[in-house]
Amino acid sequence: MPTRTESRQLTDRVRVSGGEVATGVFGDGPPVVLVHGTPASSYLWRGVVPSLARRHTVHVWDMLGFGDSHPDPGVSPSIAQQARALAELVEHWNLEAPSLVGHDIGGGVVMRAHLVEGVPANRLALLDAAVIGPWNTRFTEHMQRHAEVYATMEPDVFADIVNPRVHTATSRPMSDEVAAAYLAPWAGARGQQRWIDQVAAVSFHDTEEAVRRLDRVTAPTLVLWGEDDGWMPTSMGDELAAAIPGARQERIAGAGHFLPEDAPEETAEALLRFLGPR
Repeated sequence: MPTRTESRQLTDRVRVSGGEVATGVFGDGPPVVLVHGTPASSYLWRGVVPSLARRHTVHVWDMLGFGDSHPDPGVSPSIAQQARALAELVEHWNLEAPSLVGHDIGGGVVMRAHLVEGVPANRLALLDAAVIGPWNTRFTEHMQRHAEVYATMEPDVFADIVNPRVHTATSRPMSDEVAAAYLAPWAGARGQQRWIDQVAAVSFHDTEEAVRRLDRVTAPTLVLWGEDDGWMPTSMGDELAAAIPGARQERIAGAGHFLPEDAPEETAEALLRFLGPR
């Protein structure tokens, strides 16, 4: 995985039922699968992967419609679709019971994959996770209600809206270089439509079935939250931890919603403590 400031390229491509996803595998040891959220990509994990890969085989991927992954025509990049893709990837990688780590809607994807798609998990880690709804931000809800307006904006006007939005994902200042890497997949008219497509597809209704089954979780679970998350307050983490039997809860001071971006070292350390020795 690249260094903290480099752009990442995932070299492997895997066909899933809803499209083609970019993937990468790093390190050696017990398997861990990292699932990013929105509006990010596997780039979010670049500061965490090197530490995890010293003890684990780390599997990363860009969800359909994000980064270098693309859904087939007519396929909505919903959480349900992403969970099916994750289940297929776990099978493709021949993983029996990996540890599953999900951030933001990636948390919802992980829990739906585990509790609805039946993907076995050794451990579960949920970072600032969109699981118990409603969890859409006001910005997302507004865009969903007025998708046609956003879709017909000039691309530079749309960029003027989403660019500062990405900067609010962290509590610590995000450099222009890093912000540009997050924004690259959303650039131009094509990227604008990609952004709107994934926003339109996101619904907490896709996590409701998993939420109804949270009391059935038996895998050790960590709920990890940025203490200064401005998108999803820590109270959401409290509720999630309370709903999962025996869940461990931790917060990272000075970190916002993009926890692995804001505090990669602290995030990696918390995950390594939770995942245990090799």
